[in-house]
Amino acid sequence: MHELSIAYSVVEIASESARQAGARRVNAVYLRLGALCGVARGALEFSYEIAAAGTLLEGSTLVIRELPARVYCPACQREGDLESVQHFLCPHCGAVTGDLRQGREMDVEAIEVDLPGAEPGTERREEPEREHGDAGTGDSQGNPEQER
Repeated sequence: MHELSIAYSVVEIASESARQAGARRVNAVYLRLGALCGVARGALEFSYEIAAAGTLLEGSTLVIRELPARVYCPACQREGDLESVQHFLCPHCGAVTGDLRQGREMDVEAIEVDLPGAEPGTERREEPEREHGDAGTGDSQGNPEQER
């Protein structure tokens, strides 16, 4: 189950970002998961609780935003979400396409933290700095994904 090692990486990334922000606790971690990233959501959620135990993230919520596999079709020059990850066919014209634009992501998008001196219940949302090789994968060329 590689989801456990991924969960430890997510906790490490979020912990480092929280420490840099001076946080006393992490309330939530926001993660983007692409349909083709090869991670089983349920296994990752289970593993996250184990990995977070005894850290600033213990008791925090893992919020997962699932991203569909999106392709670009050179035949009709449009982007669209695949109806099935088993068939790389343009959802608009039916042409075969392998130009994947979204779907491999696994990014820590943001964390919610409690900061010292802040009123209880007030939260701050931090975006971890991303480096190549962390849990943020970006697109197929290694570039960080941008919102579309």
